[in-house]
Amino acid sequence: MIELIQSGKPLSLRQKIALTAKLSWPAIMAQLSSILMQYIDAAMVGRLGADDSASVGLVSTSLWLFWGICSAATVGFSVQIAHRVGAGDYKTARSVLRQAIPSAFCFGLFMAIIGVAISPFLPLWLGGEGYVAEQSTVYFMIFVAALPLLTMNYLGCASLRASGNMKIPGGMNILMCVLDVIFNFLLIFPSHTFDVFGFVITIPGANLGVLGAAVGTVAAETVCASLVMLYLCRYEKGLAIWGKLCEDVKSVSSRMFRPTRKVLSNALKVSAPMTLEHAVICGAQIMVTVIVAPLGVMAIAANSFAVTAEALCYMPGYGIADAATTLTGQSYGAGRKDLAKSFGYITVVSGMIIMTLMGVIMWIFAPAVMQLFTPIEQIAELGIHSLRIEAWAEPMFAASIVAYGVMIGVGDTIVPAIMNFGSIWLVRLPLAAILAPTMGLAGVWTAMCIELCFRGFIFLWRLIKGSWLKHGLDTSSLSNIADSQTNPDV
Repeated sequence: MIELIQSGKPLSLRQKIALTAKLSWPAIMAQLSSILMQYIDAAMVGRLGADDSASVGLVSTSLWLFWGICSAATVGFSVQIAHRVGAGDYKTARSVLRQAIPSAFCFGLFMAIIGVAISPFLPLWLGGEGYVAEQSTVYFMIFVAALPLLTMNYLGCASLRASGNMKIPGGMNILMCVLDVIFNFLLIFPSHTFDVFGFVITIPGANLGVLGAAVGTVAAETVCASLVMLYLCRYEKGLAIWGKLCEDVKSVSSRMFRPTRKVLSNALKVSAPMTLEHAVICGAQIMVTVIVAPLGVMAIAANSFAVTAEALCYMPGYGIADAATTLTGQSYGAGRKDLAKSFGYITVVSGMIIMTLMGVIMWIFAPAVMQLFTPIEQIAELGIHSLRIEAWAEPMFAASIVAYGVMIGVGDTIVPAIMNFGSIWLVRLPLAAILAPTMGLAGVWTAMCIELCFRGFIFLWRLIKGSWLKHGLDTSSLSNIADSQTNPDV
């Protein structure tokens, strides 16, 4: 069905909905498996006690900052790949991929160096102290040290999605989830002894606590990053850059991986606003953590668990946003702006419907979810109240998430980044600072609910207005770059 976009043939509404569903479903499953992995980490660490839970929660938003920046840095390349695939120009798409690999790895390494350097001080800046600060430092340092490999995982999955392959990234996320369960079970807890029909079975355990949670998750991410890049570079038809499926040359030279000014310039135009926007938004989320910290250890832990639990609602939205980026990106690359706009409307409405249903489910099952994370009643009660406040914002939150994915697909990131930045800094933070002293954690989550509704409204307004189609990326001039890399005489 993707070939219909490339061919220029008209698509009926039924075909558009079917294509949206076909691409969205694996992406939603991938996002759900990702959040399930966070559920597993939170539930396992939650069994260690309030202090260990708080040590993870204290730096969780800081980790999202680093992860998000690395992910955003790869989008600038995957959007170019989507445009060239939509135009049927796989030769240039492979050229962009080759240049993306060293660029993304070096960026991940740069971010890892920064993260490791600040890891001893970050928990103290966020208001942590004593045992909580000590464990937070260890947890944060291990995760950021693995950023180069994690960035390659982001690049591999984004490139596959750009070509329309949602199944492999989804499968890798599920595998990562399974490995995370196994590694965490073996590393977090001490050895376990089970009596099965009279036979005593001992499962070894390293009893590393918070350290084990970090090492286990990083190990799972490393395995999957290696597998996804192997599949992309060797077995993905049209994008394979070595092996039997590579259509460029019999041998790949190092010169072909050298980044060119045009590809880097286009990547920078897309990724720089996204990276800056994510940095300032996560900076705001870190400020929320600072606002919550004076409310006590229980509030810190409850806030962390509630944030993780709420992701179950919005991760399907991010899955549909991934599909929206692919569909609008390929349509835009094929020169079909009307089709891109149509896919934008269909994906946003789909996201709003699904996330509304997820919000209802979260409202009903909030007590069960929080009891999964922690046996401490006070933490659970705070988390339940927070989740039920946030459930009201899910429809409009969906609008902002998916509309953002639509706009990224064509390469329009500057204005959406400003919209995200302004919403969270000018609406959420001031409201949270005002409401937290009198309402406690509920005040912080009320501020979040109001802000997300506002953000959804402004994204819907821009989507309907259609100005995002006028600010897309120009990748039509990349063909000669591919020729110069594969033919030394050009």
